[in-house]
Amino acid sequence: MKNYVLVGYMGSGKTTVGKNLARISNMIFLDTDEWIEQQQGRKISDIFAADGEEAFRDMETLVLREMLNQKKTGFVISTGGGMPVRKENRELLKELGMVFYLKAKPETIYERVKGDTKRPLLQCEDPLSRIRSMQEQRDPAYREAAHYIIEVDEYRQSEIAEQIKIKGREKGIR
Repeated sequence: MKNYVLVGYMGSGKTTVGKNLARISNMIFLDTDEWIEQQQGRKISDIFAADGEEAFRDMETLVLREMLNQKKTGFVISTGGGMPVRKENRELLKELGMVFYLKAKPETIYERVKGDTKRPLLQCEDPLSRIRSMQEQRDPAYREAAHYIIEVDEYRQSEIAEQIKIKGREKGIR
């Protein structure tokens, strides 16, 4: 395996941990949501509003296939929170690299994302309840996609990045 792949619910720290991990591992950071926005020329929230969630999930699958076809290596890949929901994506993620599930408590997530209007699935009356519900629904998919699960609530992002790097070294990632 030549890449690190980070999965988990929105706000679990995938981007921050991923950037730290890329820096300390001398690898390239890639955010799949940013890649989709660049390819589409519009924001994720606009894609959801205009095309719906299913169309966005199709775009995520295409990104994974493209990365595999290009045989991309040396990357730390931060995925969108819903990417592992599709079985096909879980399989593609494992092909792409060593997958780490960053697992956070709903309250931790809520504190990190409250007031963030860029997250279309949380634009509702009770975001904490939505977070709890979605995490319960997605947890089995995250677990199935992951080689390792890291409980992130008690650690700084830099500590999590270091834990991931150690596991990666054990498995032959630089």
